[in-house]
Amino acid sequence: MEYSIETLYHQTQVYISKNHRFGTDAMLLSGFCRPRRNELAVDLCSGCGIVALRWHDLGHQGPCLSVELDPEGTALLQQAIQAQPQTAHIEPCNMDLNHLAADARYHVVAANPPYFTGGFVSPTAPRATARHEGGCTLEQVAAAAARLLRDGGKFALCNRPERLAETCRILSQAGLEPKRLAFAKQSPKDPPWLFLLEAQKNRKPGMRFEPDVFMADETGRPSQQLKAIYKEGM
Repeated sequence: MEYSIETLYHQTQVYISKNHRFGTDAMLLSGFCRPRRNELAVDLCSGCGIVALRWHDLGHQGPCLSVELDPEGTALLQQAIQAQPQTAHIEPCNMDLNHLAADARYHVVAANPPYFTGGFVSPTAPRATARHEGGCTLEQVAAAAARLLRDGGKFALCNRPERLAETCRILSQAGLEPKRLAFAKQSPKDPPWLFLLEAQKNRKPGMRFEPDVFMADETGRPSQQLKAIYKEGM
């Protein structure tokens, strides 16, 4: 398998391939909601393991389960861990998240799920799986997170703004109450292209809106927010 290496701010290496890369959405998600140093965490729909590895880069040292359906993504993460013994607290798991057992012991779960339900579907199977709902719907992601989280545990995901109302409904039905919301925008004048949402298991309603995150400033240059995200998280 051909791969290349991306290096995060604190020198953690991420192994990527043509089919398993990562983008700004994963960087935003891993900074928006992250486990404390020794908390138990899960990275669902993990791809090459970017969220788990970014959490490590930001100081997480506790057990972290990284669940990915595609064997290629899991293999990339395994290579990254073998090359970096300090990341051995991350456990690659090549599994359909629908088969995850009810554990109810994790503090934080994150997911960067497939965004799209229609439109063009890539003929490349791994890309199609990563981008379009098939065997991994929002309902299934929410159900998996609810099974894994302890009472009060946090679940974070990102998705397209047009799916916000649907996402809030699905999370609430799964016992995951939306608590924090932020929008990512290309610039202050543009509409949002992504939302970041954190929910908590078995908590009362009440959501806090975080400041918008801008990719660029008024001049079109990378914003200070974006620079800080790639350095320290949100």
